[in-house]
Amino acid sequence: MKCLLHISVVNQSVILGMMNRLRTHKEEFLVGEFSLDEAYVARVMELLDREYGTDFRCYLNYETPWQLLIATILSAQCTDARVNLVTKELFAKYPTLEAFAGAELTELEQDIKSTGFYHNKAKNIIACAKRLVDVYHGEVPSKIEDLTTLAGVGRKTANVIRGNIFREASIVVDTHVKRISKKLRFTKEEDPEKIEYDLMKVLPEDHWILYNIQIITLGRTICKARNPKCRECFLKEECPEGRGKT
Repeated sequence: MKCLLHISVVNQSVILGMMNRLRTHKEEFLVGEFSLDEAYVARVMELLDREYGTDFRCYLNYETPWQLLIATILSAQCTDARVNLVTKELFAKYPTLEAFAGAELTELEQDIKSTGFYHNKAKNIIACAKRLVDVYHGEVPSKIEDLTTLAGVGRKTANVIRGNIFREASIVVDTHVKRISKKLRFTKEEDPEKIEYDLMKVLPEDHWILYNIQIITLGRTICKARNPKCRECFLKEECPEGRGKT
């Protein structure tokens, strides 16, 4: 009691900080309106690692950083499998950034037509290639501030490059990550950038890149948007939506 009275004059925020550090029970943090248990997050990460491993894997085929950049631009509203079919011939036809920068718009549109939204994608690829050649001397930059100045490159595409090429801790928020992260109560947001920031608070940094890879696999095989296989899911005892389903 004397000790408490003595420190009562100390700045209240300092006391609260000390109390947080001295907690002997489970660590918790707030994401939106959800209070998450750190142990719960750790269990989910452990189960994902056990099921899918911890190897970095990119589903898009590429040999150079700029090829991955173009493939990622093409992947918007398109399957990775379709993009890989298209880029196999595309990268043979346009073997350099300079070739893409000098491409005829209508011809490139036809080359990538099967990926969808080919008018905008072709325009963005040519503009992106020109900027990479003119401003960045043919090198793909590593900073998100530079990457997002390129045509057709938002935070999602930029983080794909940062994670896969430069191994910079980054979180890619695609449709699978958005949907499943909400199921797991890792976020309540709809906006991808806000989801990204929530996940940065929740996930251990060494899992930022892995999480996307693992969740994509989960979303394609088990936790499908239309018909999720909750009874078969290895996360069913942890997931708030899957828990208790038999």
